Amino acid sequence: MTTATTQSPPAQERLGFRDVLPTPVLATLLGLAAVYLVSQLTGNPINAVVLAIVVMIALCLVRVPVMIALFASALLGGLQAGLGVGGALEAFNGNLLTGAQVGLTYVMIGALAVALARSGLLEVFARWVSRKVGTDEAKTGRAVKWGLFGMLVVASLLSQNLVPVHIAFIPILIPPLLGVFNRLRVDRRAIAVILACSMSASYLLLPTGFGAIYLNEILLANVNEVGAAHGLTATADMAPKAMFWPVMGLVAGMIFAVLFSYRRPRDYGDPVPGSPVTAQAEAETPQIRPFPLVMTLLALAAALYFQIAFDSLLVGAMIGFLLLTVAGVFRWNDQDDVFVKGLLMMAQIAIIITVASGFAGVLTATGQIEPLIEASAAFIGDNRALGAFLMLFVGLFITIGFGDSFASVPILAPIYIPLALELGFGPLAVMCLLGAAAALGDAGSPASTISLGITSGLAADGRHEHVRDTVVPTFLHCNVGMLAFACVAALML
Repeated sequence: MTTATTQSPPAQERLGFRDVLPTPVLATLLGLAAVYLVSQLTGNPINAVVLAIVVMIALCLVRVPVMIALFASALLGGLQAGLGVGGALEAFNGNLLTGAQVGLTYVMIGALAVALARSGLLEVFARWVSRKVGTDEAKTGRAVKWGLFGMLVVASLLSQNLVPVHIAFIPILIPPLLGVFNRLRVDRRAIAVILACSMSASYLLLPTGFGAIYLNEILLANVNEVGAAHGLTATADMAPKAMFWPVMGLVAGMIFAVLFSYRRPRDYGDPVPGSPVTAQAEAETPQIRPFPLVMTLLALAAALYFQIAFDSLLVGAMIGFLLLTVAGVFRWNDQDDVFVKGLLMMAQIAIIITVASGFAGVLTATGQIEPLIEASAAFIGDNRALGAFLMLFVGLFITIGFGDSFASVPILAPIYIPLALELGFGPLAVMCLLGAAAALGDAGSPASTISLGITSGLAADGRHEHVRDTVVPTFLHCNVGMLAFACVAALML
């Protein structure tokens, strides 16, 4: 007679207190709580906007998921402003539709990106570059590295102006090149800064594509609308002139990142098993046929044409996707698979953009953005240098919360334009301060489409973190240089 034995399940790993709440996380939470309690006890409550943004940034830095950080800090800001939980949720939910519309567009862009990737053009290009690297890293590798950096700058400029697809090119172009970057031992933080600075610089300086929207339809329109009551009139040719030096600050930050901050080689190891890069490395070299190649180029042209014709990136991306379908780039029965992969690639970006719009809605509903700006104005007095710095710094703070420079201009304009004129700034200086203040923080915000798009490409092999490797480097190099150059330029214009 035999006795059956049962194998007991493995014991669950026991987590200690420091595993659940590591020291940096605990210190951050305790610090935030202490500051809040002191402000309440002293009768000087913290501005709800300041509190929400500081908490959001702190939570992101200690690796709380961005969506949770946005939602939790929005509720806290609403409670601080006296909206209550119900009021904060109402403001949050009431603004989700705007973000959902943008998120839907990015989902369609993701589907187009996966369809374009099926053409094999980028894989062939990546393998060609990999062969060019060769074994002599000291010579060939250096030339290829700088050539790739230049290519990324050009692609970023084109993505905002000539072929305005915004961040859609990143998840198409970057993942096939990660193996090359690893062989060259390139620090991906440098690539993040190159992409962020180049994309920001293009729409801030060149008046086409997204640049036409920002410079003419938003910045120029708000300056003339608000400035009319104060005798201020601006023309279209003034906007690029006003933004030239702030953009040079972006260029200086990018150069500093490449030549100094992230110059040293960095090893990333093998891709995480199951990542898109792993699957790509195991695949055979794709064969490009003439007809699908021609249709791919036609799909890109059609996507650009219909986007401009209907003023809708969603329509352009959809038509480009359909053209690639009928071109035989992939099988008709694979449409759902391609679309779902595009959805998964852009899902995080779409969701965070949607939640970020709710966060921005709560900040607006608190009614404490204007008091924050007015308090800064009272503190400035007649000091023009201090005035320029504080206007830029407050703009940086607000745009980090909104994650969108386009949405920040109408918020800042009614206060900034009268304040700048009162301090004696000329028309060019007024446009420089307003345009730079709204753009500061676009690169470097955890919820910015630019930073999210960069991470979607560089993290394809699971070896790149959103906050530590994208947000912090782009914040330091894009925003610090731009703030310094814009502050000096405003005093000189």
